[in-house]
Amino acid sequence: MLQRTLSGQPGLGVQLWRLTKPRVVSLIVFTAVIGMFLAVPALPPLDRVAFATIGIALVAGAAAAFNCLVEQKIDAVMARTRARPTVSGTVSSPQVLLFAGGVGGLGLAILWHAVNPLTMWLTLGTFVGYAIIYTVLLKPNTPQNIVIGGASGAMPPVLGWAAISGDVTYQPLLLFLIIFAWTPPHFWALALYRRNDYARAGLPMLPVTHGEKFTRLHLLLYTLILIAATLLPFATHMSGWFYLGAAGVLDAVFLGYAVLLYARYSDALARRTFAYSIFYLAMLFAALMIDHYLPLAIG
Repeated sequence: MLQRTLSGQPGLGVQLWRLTKPRVVSLIVFTAVIGMFLAVPALPPLDRVAFATIGIALVAGAAAAFNCLVEQKIDAVMARTRARPTVSGTVSSPQVLLFAGGVGGLGLAILWHAVNPLTMWLTLGTFVGYAIIYTVLLKPNTPQNIVIGGASGAMPPVLGWAAISGDVTYQPLLLFLIIFAWTPPHFWALALYRRNDYARAGLPMLPVTHGEKFTRLHLLLYTLILIAATLLPFATHMSGWFYLGAAGVLDAVFLGYAVLLYARYSDALARRTFAYSIFYLAMLFAALMIDHYLPLAIG
């Protein structure tokens, strides 16, 4: 049951939970778990899967909370973020910092002791990449922030793979490449219909610095790069025909959205593209896992 204060506001625990961006973290964790299951021919050890999932989720939530702490002033002028507890003042900066440090530290400790040191170091590097390099350095200073900073967001399947196999081979790097190529069209769809928010916040997002048409063109071009990247698992025999068919359908729909956005833009279409991009990535990784276990199920 959600705890509420006398003022009617959710309690501190709920407020801190909101700062972890649970919907975003759920997609991060999902792709990490897929990486775990793809790392071995049969089922991975489920106890290690559980510990790795918990550790990665905790560090991802800590990074999200730290992001909210750093971006309080930016969030205050943006419609989609102005209700965050760090903006409303229902959670103090020291509380957020203590929470992020404690949760992140616990996650890293779990990864070190219950998974393996490689996964811990890779996860720590991902935290630094998102919370420091992207949030503090890239986002306020360059319109290429989401392209460069997308590397940290593309790491979860690599973390998952390393958690089970203890190493990083070319296969998880292909998964990394898919998410890395997916991030710009996914985020630019959001930035297009939220461009006024970003302009008010003074953030150099591509629609603000280079205009809508330039952004729509680059969204289309990156979608083509994404489609090429999604073919690599099949081309390298990492996946089979089921994945190729699923990827083909998903890619065709994404490309259709990108073409329509370029040809006849509307905010409503950009919203639908952004929503589809989330569904797209989840279904693409689900198809990878189904394809991985299909021979075992048939056999």
